[in-house]
Amino acid sequence: MALVLGAAFAGLGYRLVDLQVLRHEELRAKAQQNTQHGVLLEPRRGDILDARGNLLATSVLVKTVCADPPLIGNRQAEVARVLAPLLQENESKLVQRLQPTLRRNDKGQFVTNHYVRLKQKVAVETWQEIQAAMNDLSFGLDEKKLSRSERAFYRDLRQKAIFARDDQLRTYPHPGLAAHILGYTIAEEREIADTPITQLTRLDGVERTFDAKLAGVRGWRLTEMDRQRRELVAWREQEVAPRDGLNVVLTIDSVLQHIVEQALAEAMEKHSPVSISGIVVRPRTGEILALATLPGFDPNHPGDASADARRNRVIADIVEPGSTFKIVVVSGALEEQLVRLSDTYDCEHGHFYYAGRTLHDHEAYGLLSVENIIAKSSNIGAAKIGIKLGQNRLYDYIRAFGFGSKTAIPLPGEVVGIVHPPKDWFKVSIAQIPMGQGISVTRLQMTMAMCALANGGVLMRPMLVDRLEDREHIVQVKYEPQRMRQVIGAAAARQMVTALKAVAGPEGTAPKAALEHYTVAGKTGTAQKFEHGQLAPGKYFASFIGFFPADNPELCISVMMDEPRQGYYGGQTAAPVFKQIAERAANYLNLRPEDGAEPSVPESPVATGARLAPPQHGQWTNGAESAVVRVNAPESLRLGQPRSGRVARSQ
Repeated sequence: MALVLGAAFAGLGYRLVDLQVLRHEELRAKAQQNTQHGVLLEPRRGDILDARGNLLATSVLVKTVCADPPLIGNRQAEVARVLAPLLQENESKLVQRLQPTLRRNDKGQFVTNHYVRLKQKVAVETWQEIQAAMNDLSFGLDEKKLSRSERAFYRDLRQKAIFARDDQLRTYPHPGLAAHILGYTIAEEREIADTPITQLTRLDGVERTFDAKLAGVRGWRLTEMDRQRRELVAWREQEVAPRDGLNVVLTIDSVLQHIVEQALAEAMEKHSPVSISGIVVRPRTGEILALATLPGFDPNHPGDASADARRNRVIADIVEPGSTFKIVVVSGALEEQLVRLSDTYDCEHGHFYYAGRTLHDHEAYGLLSVENIIAKSSNIGAAKIGIKLGQNRLYDYIRAFGFGSKTAIPLPGEVVGIVHPPKDWFKVSIAQIPMGQGISVTRLQMTMAMCALANGGVLMRPMLVDRLEDREHIVQVKYEPQRMRQVIGAAAARQMVTALKAVAGPEGTAPKAALEHYTVAGKTGTAQKFEHGQLAPGKYFASFIGFFPADNPELCISVMMDEPRQGYYGGQTAAPVFKQIAERAANYLNLRPEDGAEPSVPESPVATGARLAPPQHGQWTNGAESAVVRVNAPESLRLGQPRSGRVARSQ
């Protein structure tokens, strides 16, 4: 007996040593796995606001409804019958998804599916209805007569078999407004530490550029669970609250954005272009107050639109600018004191033969002053000024105005355009480039170059974001205007303004851009498009970029159309749209007229449906801060062969 008892105690002792010493780490890990539970806590994504605090993008709390099939047993039909109308799903498909299944995990073990996602983005109110319906679910049994285990089964089925996880739905209260600025978000579910997490996998616009700031920081909770997987709050070990994302406050004004988009939509209907874009900038600071391009899309449903509609053509497309580019060569020649506004050039009555090519004007001009070369948009006059300026100096001014480089606007997909160095130019390039051919730019680059002339020759960085703030609207980051460089001196800039004012005069190319109470300075552009190495008949890129009041600019506005119909000159198609936007913007901002008349009553912003503060004269916000698309460059921009045949007319 003593030997038997001794052997028994020795066996027990070995077993204790085996459990408590030899297998201590293994068994402790299993115990923790059974009782400890880690939960990731998702932060709320920050909002995107306009300059006046109006909501442009926000996140709404929703639920992802899930099921634990083993807890449902064989009652899938009854549960599906209750859920189908509330989730707006097919009942027979729900029955199939509620069936328990086996799968092999990462360790090769067969496990039952305890998590099935039934539907995402379910409103909180709908989830409350689902909970009430599950609690009232009847199976036609007298459950009082059931055993304890059977009653526990039905209790767990009603309370635990269908559960929900917190989720967020990104919404844009004004569908389509500023879509190419805001961008969009597309989410999909992934597992992190065995916990299903919804992650944003596709983003665009400000949503993408500022994702790290908008997203916030996840929190977590490490706690103990009982046998029924209920939390033992007293044994909660760690809890770190999530940090909500910051709000991004733009320089965009919702009302101005609506004004621009409405004007573009009307012009789109009238001229049926492939696309049309509009930009409103404050020249002194580079603040972008509105930026739009059509066709557009609804950020709430980005998948419903084509890739072309989602593309931000303002920064992602490149074009030959046409005559708007003449501001570069003339301002450079004025800065170098090679010409004066009163100097005259022989424009050869509309035909100028140079380097084996014939350049044309849209009118048969004779002698024109430098001022009239701008006002009447003479290609031949601009070409002769470019020849006098020379290749190297012209190239230096092209780069100084920002062409061939990104503007650094905080949007994804921006391209640099095409600017070849002088060593790669053809002999005719010195005559073609001054008239806006043989070079490729983005619509934003061209707009910011005009803003530099309006700003005394100073090129500013385009500003789209004013500040970042937390949920209590306490500013965390404030952006300021950023001066890029002094492109030309103030004296040369004033001379350019004088010439550009003549463009909107009775003898200029854009009298339809003239405003009643403000002097407008601007430039038209009409570039015939090049496709497959040849001029494309009937296809033009028309534009007008202007600013007002000319001698004390408050706004610079650009309107650009790709392949307009019912007219194709920039002065015919784009200039009237500029005037429409400018008049409504001046009224809204309550800008004091130059002629001493009383300011117009600001127009009502109710068209946007936004909560908009009334405009206050003289108050501006300061700030600073890409669907990348490959756009086929014109054949003339590809190295290896110059344009053949005649040079396109450009006005």
